[in-house]
Amino acid sequence: MVHCVQCIVIADDLTGANATGVLLKKINYTTYTILNVAHIDGNNMPDCDCIVYSTDSRAIGADVAYSRVVEAVKLFKSNQVKVYSKRIDTTLRGNLGSETDAMLDTLGGNRVAMIVPCFPSGGRILVGGYLLVNAIPLHKTEVAVDPKTPVHTPVCADLFAKQTKYPIGSIEISDIMQGRRHIMAIIKDFASRGVRNIVFDAVTQEDIDTIADAVIASEVPFIAVDPGVFTATLARLLMPVPQVERDKPKILVTVGSVNAIARGQVEHFLASQRVLNVFIEVVEFLEGAERSEAEISRVVSEVLNNCDKYELCSVVGRGIMPDGRVGLDEYAERYKCSADEISSMINVAIAEITYRIAKSDKNFKGFYTCGGDITVAVCNRMKTFGFNLLGEVLPMAAYGEMIGGDFPGLKFATKGGMVGDSSALVECVRYLRQQLSV
Repeated sequence: MVHCVQCIVIADDLTGANATGVLLKKINYTTYTILNVAHIDGNNMPDCDCIVYSTDSRAIGADVAYSRVVEAVKLFKSNQVKVYSKRIDTTLRGNLGSETDAMLDTLGGNRVAMIVPCFPSGGRILVGGYLLVNAIPLHKTEVAVDPKTPVHTPVCADLFAKQTKYPIGSIEISDIMQGRRHIMAIIKDFASRGVRNIVFDAVTQEDIDTIADAVIASEVPFIAVDPGVFTATLARLLMPVPQVERDKPKILVTVGSVNAIARGQVEHFLASQRVLNVFIEVVEFLEGAERSEAEISRVVSEVLNNCDKYELCSVVGRGIMPDGRVGLDEYAERYKCSADEISSMINVAIAEITYRIAKSDKNFKGFYTCGGDITVAVCNRMKTFGFNLLGEVLPMAAYGEMIGGDFPGLKFATKGGMVGDSSALVECVRYLRQQLSV
């Protein structure tokens, strides 16, 4: 066993193992996929944070799959491991229950399997216990006719129930929406009653973040059971963060758009990058100067107090999430002004956050803004009087540097909130990174 490993992922096939490994690598953890355990050599795996291993057991009998997972867990088990993960297929194929049982039995300690079978950026979400693949119920997709491991129901808990010897509980989206403390209480209640498998609904990366926070706060010993996103989220929260060189250029992402396209881009960005993200409670900007200043200060402080460990930081208006949407007309009526003026109040406050971060930490060399109004507000606050356009990141997304103002020469990328597919934000940040490293 390699002594520095803190995360162990047991997958049922090699491509799944690699898919989860890539997510861990993207948040800067040194990750190795092991093909042959007989030849593990710590000298060939320096500074290894994570090991992913495939038992190649998706299409075999449940008893044999159970045995393979038991042997793998015995091999990798260590007191220093912070995250044990049973990687499952995004379409719930394979020996879900028996392999999860194997990890629970081998690790002991009354651990609970926290099952989050969601991959939002890949179109896999769980709502009301039903797995939807790009908005289509699982059993109505091609997986129903898979030649080796067909799946004929979209109900995740039912699939596990047919294969596991342990009780199952479910936490649905209505509970997730009530936040960490509510979820934590349900987890502790299930655990006290001997429930060893808990299936969680999740629609967005924010849901997965909330679930991970609740699982950790509950102090219930656990294993992660998921296609990789939940595992990566737990690793980010539980494992020491690899240090970023202090003089390495940092990038700040500012998102104020509230449309579904921008939301999808943010979710993909947060799921695929190692990011310090702070959500902005935009409603606070509309409840008086004192509350507005308090929220600005909170967000700025959270970024500045934690950004040393990150190359990427982001501040995102919570209005981008359906449950965080602000009723502009309601506030316009209260303040006897137009909805545009209310929107402008929000944009100015978000721009102030961006400005204070840039002013306080000179290591932020690159900035990304999403949404025309936010971009204008940021530029106005930074007092720039123009741009030196240097390139096109992707269609309708520009790269350049600021002219004059408080930050002359500051590199930026910007695009409209409706521009691009789900990977557009990631592509803009990647382009910025490349230009800053030249």
